[in-house]
Amino acid sequence: MQRVRLRYTKRGRLRFTSHRDFQRAFERALRRAEVPMAYSAGFTPHPRVSYANAAPTGTASEAEYLEIALARHRDPDELRTLLDASMPTGLDIVDAVEAHGSDFSDRLQASAWELRLDGVTPEEARRAADAFLAAESVEVQRQTKKGIRTFDARAAVLSLTAAAPPAEPLPGPSAVPPGDEGPAAGADRSAAPACAILRLVVRHLTPAVRPDDVLSGLRATADLAPPVPPGVTRLAQGPLDEETGTVTDPFAPDRDAFPGPTGPGDLPSVATARGGTA
Repeated sequence: MQRVRLRYTKRGRLRFTSHRDFQRAFERALRRAEVPMAYSAGFTPHPRVSYANAAPTGTASEAEYLEIALARHRDPDELRTLLDASMPTGLDIVDAVEAHGSDFSDRLQASAWELRLDGVTPEEARRAADAFLAAESVEVQRQTKKGIRTFDARAAVLSLTAAAPPAEPLPGPSAVPPGDEGPAAGADRSAAPACAILRLVVRHLTPAVRPDDVLSGLRATADLAPPVPPGVTRLAQGPLDEETGTVTDPFAPDRDAFPGPTGPGDLPSVATARGGTA
């Protein structure tokens, strides 16, 4: 039996897909791609698929993971191509490796997140981030199946930075016909709506600290309350490099165990990853 690990994304409107909806779409893709799945034993056999630490509904992600078991050997990259073609656009299968070792969930030690805060200036976001990081603990509350739970959101946050969004290029000289510039032609970017980008690395603890918990902490420590819901994207999840505080590729041990060509969706480093919040 062969095991293959896959990385997939949730982009655009498909970020609102629930985990159960994704499971149904993926099982249809397995049938369409005629993947020779291994099945569980018992009276109601199911395809052997294992999911790892799925992002909350409504959250975009560039780094979701699952593992499948195959009854016959298949090339991981060819399998990725077939499955990606059978999935809806936005739920994209971007990387695949043959599995080595049985401890994949243990590799997912931390996540890197990006939050787009419309209506918040970068200066406000920086002050709030500084106040959050300066606190020894930040207690927040979350509604669970067992009622309201109070826990510390600060302990899991390894880094938290704020910045302005990437500048959009101004239209070139040929974009506006001569004589039609109008009174706003000389306006600078200061008239653009306020927006800040928060980037954070969060260690996976129990209970899990989510981006909305960090936002609750920012509200508690610095009275930061974005006027509209933020756009949240998981940029990466995997092993934590304790020296640099960055999240690394969880497929690296599998690739090292079986050297070969890598797929086109190789996980970028957090320093260069840029996930869309769509």
